[in-house]
Amino acid sequence: MDRSASIADVIDTNLSGLEALKSALKTPELATALNDALTLIADMKGRLIVAGVGKSGLIGRKLAATFSSTGTPAYFVHPAEASHGDLGMIHSNDVIMLLSWSGETKELSDILGYARRFGVPVISITGGKGSTLARSSDAPLVLPKVDEACPHNLAPTTSTLLQLAIGDALAITSLKMKGFTEASFRDFHPGGKLGAALTPVSDIMHQGDDIPTVDIDAPIMQVLGEISRKTLGIVGVINKDGILQGVITDGDIRRHLEASSEGSMKEAMWNTHARALMTPGSILIEPERLSARALHVLQSNKISAAFVVKDNKPIGVVTLMQLLTMGVA
Repeated sequence: MDRSASIADVIDTNLSGLEALKSALKTPELATALNDALTLIADMKGRLIVAGVGKSGLIGRKLAATFSSTGTPAYFVHPAEASHGDLGMIHSNDVIMLLSWSGETKELSDILGYARRFGVPVISITGGKGSTLARSSDAPLVLPKVDEACPHNLAPTTSTLLQLAIGDALAITSLKMKGFTEASFRDFHPGGKLGAALTPVSDIMHQGDDIPTVDIDAPIMQVLGEISRKTLGIVGVINKDGILQGVITDGDIRRHLEASSEGSMKEAMWNTHARALMTPGSILIEPERLSARALHVLQSNKISAAFVVKDNKPIGVVTLMQLLTMGVA
């Protein structure tokens, strides 16, 4: 068996399935059902209850997690557990989303019956046009029949990919409808790299006594001392009103000393002042900027640190090493 060819065949089959789904989005039936599903999710007062069995159930668990993390309260209920008491957690202000490729999964019948009795709206994701599940749904998302990537056309592969794709599309569209922002995202992802990336710079910047600043007329010797004490490799040059006028880096000082090596060291260190060495119009960062965006600013400008300012006054410093150590990426 040519293993590389087999892998390519599977990917090609999955791509063909996604293309079929993309084409189906233009049909009135699926377009209307998707709009109905989005309206049900947007208007619901409770939670999105997701259920499925087997591979569809695994996709359902993932979709429930995606909806929950993007601002739509969602919960996965296993159909077997639902039949043994968990139906009681489903309320009339919820919306149910059921996944079954055939649309005839017997284990979903109790949930469907419960939904009918208590008027709970049902969204279905299925490949079974005219199936029991599709006919019993308020928003039947009937996906195109596709060949599975399995050579026997048996193992759920391409079909589960389509279920996942349409479910993710619903979750992300709902996110956009809610106006869910990057800041909102952080509320649901406070940990790990994603939490670090979505943390405002104001929460992690060096501040207070750790901010390296010197007066605009300070001699270079004083600038060097401030850089050495604060160890951030940068110093802000301020005027008498505390307004940031420019920055000086340790590299600026090294280059200044190299250029002055043939002259008097006293002249270089004491008779040269910050205003002569600073770089005006430096890269600045707003305190509300997310850490991931701050990292992009530093990397794209090839600098190792930047001042965080408010009303043109330095209130903090953020460094490239600091962001990378936090796991921002």
